[in-house]
Amino acid sequence: MRARPAVRLLRLGRLAYAESLAAQERCVGRQRAAAGPGPGPGPGPGAAGWLLLSEPAGPVYTRGLRGAPEPAAEERRLRALGAEFRRAARGGLLTFHGPGQLLAYPVLDLRRLGLSLRAYVGALEAAALGLCRRLGLPAAAARPPPYTGVWLRGRKLCAVGVHCGRHITSHGLALNCCTDLTWFDHIVPCGLEGTGVTSLSEELQRHVTVDEITEPFLDAFEEVFQCTLTSHEESMG
Repeated sequence: MRARPAVRLLRLGRLAYAESLAAQERCVGRQRAAAGPGPGPGPGPGAAGWLLLSEPAGPVYTRGLRGAPEPAAEERRLRALGAEFRRAARGGLLTFHGPGQLLAYPVLDLRRLGLSLRAYVGALEAAALGLCRRLGLPAAAARPPPYTGVWLRGRKLCAVGVHCGRHITSHGLALNCCTDLTWFDHIVPCGLEGTGVTSLSEELQRHVTVDEITEPFLDAFEEVFQCTLTSHEESMG
């Protein structure tokens, strides 16, 4: 039987969004260095990558690579609400990140996992769906583009936006646990008019924290990606 690839798990906890991006970029650099130059078949034995988990410490609106950038006046309007505004090197349009939201950013060598980019996005959705099933929400479902992500009763529970360069992924998914959903009222999330957002707390009618769902999410991630997560603690400086 083929051994499962190892993926290093890095639990960043609650921290500023910019710090989680910086940690992600360091992992991307390390994974690219391990993969070596050129478009070859990929690295030999070793970790297939990293999985970074975090919870944003404060509210931030982020803009992906797709479409025209927001006018300066729109950025000022969003900042005036008390949130940061940042551009992110991922697919997708404008969305919100904040406390009560799980950010799962896999930095993976898709060659090691034998996945196309399309299959990888589907696997991210499947991991979130696996969590929903574990929590008793079997009605959660993925939808075809442009409705990428996980939905319940016509409202988005989990957003997915990724980047892939030289077979190495970054960014990933944002899952609303106990997020203050009123922050989404000030934008058109992901550019999808007429759709709403929801959270695990709203769907389960109780307070659901990021800490509570982390372990079942990790179980679902290992199941879908057929990998072994290994806890990794080190200075990311």
